[in-house]
Parts: sequence; C-alpha cells; structure tokens
Amino acid sequence: MELNNGHSEKTEGEDRLSLLTDDILLSILGRVNISTAARTSVLSKRWKHLPWLLQELTMDIKDFLPALLPNLVEAEPIDSAMALLTKAIRSFLGTHRREATISSLQLKLYLVDNYSDVIGSLLSEAIGVGTVKDLDLSILGEKEPENCNDEDMLQQACSVDGFFSAYPGVLHCLTRLSLYNVCFAEWDMNHFLFDCCKQLQYLYLSNCDTGGLTAWKIHAPDSNLSVLELDMCFLGKLEVLHLPKLKRLRWEGWMCPNAPLSFGVVPSLKELYLLCGATVYFKGFKLSEVLRHTMVQNLTLSFQGEKLWMQPEGKQLCAAFSKLRKLSLHDIFVEFDLLWIIVLLEAAPSVEIFDLEIWEHPCTASTEARGITFGERTNPLWKTSEFTSSKEWLLKEVQITGFSPMDQQMTFIRAVMERASNLQTLILKDYTPCEDCEHIGALPRSERLPAAGVFPKGKGEQDMVVMQLIGDMASSHVDIIFGI
Repeated sequence: MELNNGHSEKTEGEDRLSLLTDDILLSILGRVNISTAARTSVLSKRWKHLPWLLQELTMDIKDFLPALLPNLVEAEPIDSAMALLTKAIRSFLGTHRREATISSLQLKLYLVDNYSDVIGSLLSEAIGVGTVKDLDLSILGEKEPENCNDEDMLQQACSVDGFFSAYPGVLHCLTRLSLYNVCFAEWDMNHFLFDCCKQLQYLYLSNCDTGGLTAWKIHAPDSNLSVLELDMCFLGKLEVLHLPKLKRLRWEGWMCPNAPLSFGVVPSLKELYLLCGATVYFKGFKLSEVLRHTMVQNLTLSFQGEKLWMQPEGKQLCAAFSKLRKLSLHDIFVEFDLLWIIVLLEAAPSVEIFDLEIWEHPCTASTEARGITFGERTNPLWKTSEFTSSKEWLLKEVQITGFSPMDQQMTFIRAVMERASNLQTLILKDYTPCEDCEHIGALPRSERLPAAGVFPKGKGEQDMVVMQLIGDMASSHVDIIFGI
C-alpha cells in the first residue's frame, strides 16, 4: 500500500488528526509502545492499516507486564505477558497483514518454552522472506542477578543455546544482542557470538560468566563487533586478542584481584570505560599495561567511591595516553586528595576535555556490609613531584560535578589552572541527586556538612570561589561557570 502523503478534503465526521499524511501519523505511532500503536488501528478506516506500515518496531515484554509491577519477574505475570507479546509478534510479522519491510526490529523477551517456539518460528519466517532486515534482540533473565545461582545461569545458557539451535535463521540479521544471567561454561560462546552471528555489531552481557572465574579469550579477526558492554560479569580475565572493528568497550563490575583485561589487536578501539569499586582483595594493576597496544581517545575510569584500583605510575602512561582527547574520572571519594590526578594529566598533554565527578553518599557511608566488602578507603599516594612533562597541555575544558570549596578541590583546580595555559572553560556543578540517599531520608548537604562541603548557591558565594581560585594569578582568561 502506498503512503497517503497528499492533502485530502475533510469528510463529514472525520477528525483533524486523521487528515495528516501517513508519514506524520507513522512518526507519531513510532513514539508509543507497540500495544498502543496496535490499538489505534480500531479508531477508523483511516488508521486501520497504519501500524503495519511501521518500519521500525520495538516490542518489549515489559510493556505487557502489569502497569504497577513492570519489574516483577514471577512465573504467572511473565506467562501472561509472553502470551500478549507472542500475539503482537504474530500480528506484526505475519505476512498477510504486513505492508512494509521492517528495517529495524527491537525485541525484548523471556525464553518461555511454548512461546519461544512460536516466536522463533515467526522470526525465522519473517527473516527468510526479507520482512525483517535488522534485529536487536534482548533475552532477559527471569530472576534478578543477586537471586541467580550457578544452576540458574547454566539453565539460561541451555535455553539460549536451544533457541538459536532450533532457529538458526534468527542469527542471519542479528546486529545487536543482549544476554542476561548466562553461564557459558558448557557452551562455546566464541563460536556462537563471532562465527554464527556474522552481522553482530553490539553485544551486551549482564551477570554472565564463563564458570569458575576462568578467562574469556576473544580471537575473532572476521567479527564486525564494534561495541562490547559487560555489566557485573565476573570473569577471571577478559583477553581481547583480536577484534579489529571494536570501537568501544565498557565493563562495570569485575572480581579480578589483578588486571581485569588485556588487549592484543584492537586498531579501532577509541573509547574505554572501566567502572568498579575495589574490594578488599583487589591488589591493583598498572593502567599502562592494560592500555598497551591501544590508541584510546576517550577514557572513563570510575571507582564508585572506593579506593583506587590503579597502582601509582608516571611516565609509563605517556605511550598509552598519546592519543587521549577526553579523560573522565568518576566517583572519587570526597575526602581523597586530588593532586595525584596531575600525574595523569601530565602523561596526557593531548587531553582537551577533563571530567571529574566527586562521590559523597551517606546511603553507603557507614554500613557494615560495605566495610566487609570494600575495606578502608585509603587516600591515593602518588608522588607527583617525580614526573613532570615538558609538553604543553592542550586542555581546554574542565568540568567538576560534586564541587564544593574544600581544600582538596580548590588546591587541585588551582594547580590545573596554573599548568593549563590553553584552558578556556571551568564548569563547576553540584552533585546529581541520589534516589538511595533520598530513600533513607538523608539530610540535604547544606544541613549535614560544613559550608566548605556544600556547593556555593548564591552569587556572593560563587564570586568568593572565583576570587579564591584566581588569587594572585597574573592573568586568567578562564571562564568559570557554575552549573546546576
């Protein structure tokens, strides 16, 4: 059916919205969930065919769960939701109603036996006849990660393997894949992810492992994978031996006492995000050794309010930082000294943007469990005087979230301003609200912290900070901006 993109005369009883062209109406339908889009087909003859003209579809099982319990993962709600999702897939992928090719299908589901077979068959048929061109598939876990045991994760792996073995055609247009709660101990994950999924460009793994804290070695010279994201995946180590098209890697949460990952041939890697709170058994590692063989341009390190998991270094970092353009250090404990960061900036004179986030959260400040898991927070002891680069810093912008006029922060900022002759903008922002802190009823920082620990709100306080920062500097062309 051709799109109605011309102007039409309004007939008696016809609403003004229906007079819009098909492409405008489809744009509107593309902004609502699939169940809402389907219900519009009963509004009038004008709307009857429109949902089946959508070329980009998102079908999310969460849209079919009870409205008040979207995160509920119990058998009865899942079964009912999967029945509705299966019905929607049958309707939207069925060739007897489908009037346009689906250029992109995003599908999030649970693998429930009866429904998985129906969905697998429908997907295979739609892909086989060319109805679906690009598939973004998320296979969710029926349990929260903290409630999963080894048996649960092995069973999830068996279900995933069974699904793709029964319907291998699904792999042909799979470009994005997200898996939850999977243990690959008894499954050749490299063969599946890199040999079978030839079009795969994005891979997200949550609470997945290889069993027994063993290493995951990736050697896939023919893979198209460009983005790899790991969330609370407890591997012995991640060894990326050969992934020529990998551009971005993000890993949040690991249990390796030493270096969690290493790189071989990754010529396209530009962005690296490492986020973890160092537990008591972390021995730390040298960042320069992890970044060896890389040319990262955007590096983000988060310590989640705990001690640093990096060992002190200096000039060893220069080679690894030679192409760095943006450096982000997040969740630095509020009481830590910050001058150690100067070593990183000295090793990366090419950095143009530096982003710092301070961590101060009473929701985890004194819990016994935190102490047992993470131990004492130790102030970073890096000898800044032993390494000074002679190269000019290209740093143009510094942003600090969680700013307060504490001595640590003010001393660090002044040190940066004195060293960075090209610095143009300094952005100082308050903390981002924390739902957990609000949930425990934590008092606002202005009521529980001294003035030096609170973001300056009024113009008078902010002007005082500016005067303290500029001080006796001969000249300063830095634009100091106070954000929210």
